[in-house]
Amino acid sequence: MKNFLDLVKSRYSSRSYSDRAVESEKIEYLLECARLAPSAVNLQPWHFIVVESEEKRTRLPECYKREWLREAPLYIVVCADKSQSWKRRKDNYDHADIDAAIAIEHICLAATEQGLGSCWVCNFDVEICSEILGLEGDVYPVAIIPIGYANDEPTEKKRKSLDEITSRI
Repeated sequence: MKNFLDLVKSRYSSRSYSDRAVESEKIEYLLECARLAPSAVNLQPWHFIVVESEEKRTRLPECYKREWLREAPLYIVVCADKSQSWKRRKDNYDHADIDAAIAIEHICLAATEQGLGSCWVCNFDVEICSEILGLEGDVYPVAIIPIGYANDEPTEKKRKSLDEITSRI
């Protein structure tokens, strides 16, 4: 990649993966990129669960029943912890999801940079996912990110123009 814009343009949601294993150093790289993500008041209210055991990889798609999800050789489930997140004083707005989302995108962009495919999966049954992963208390899954070598190609990105989404005052 020449620059950040090139990286952003090349990232896409992959929904097909080869069975090629992801090297451990690449997994560690993704996790380090997520660890360094910014968070409100630097509280870092996240937990990253790398799902790579055959038992958990087989069970995790129970919370999002799509065949393509089963293809991924591993998943990173990004969780937020409401007991550790910053709440805005004025209205008690909880920033846990925002902080987790920043870390999620760091993982997805790092995966692209490392030649890996990824996809944000947010439409899943939180209760089933939490049970499979043994989550309790204030910790809950925000997104499941399948990670692997993509077997598909990006499609054209459909984005609004800058004029549609920008105001200058």
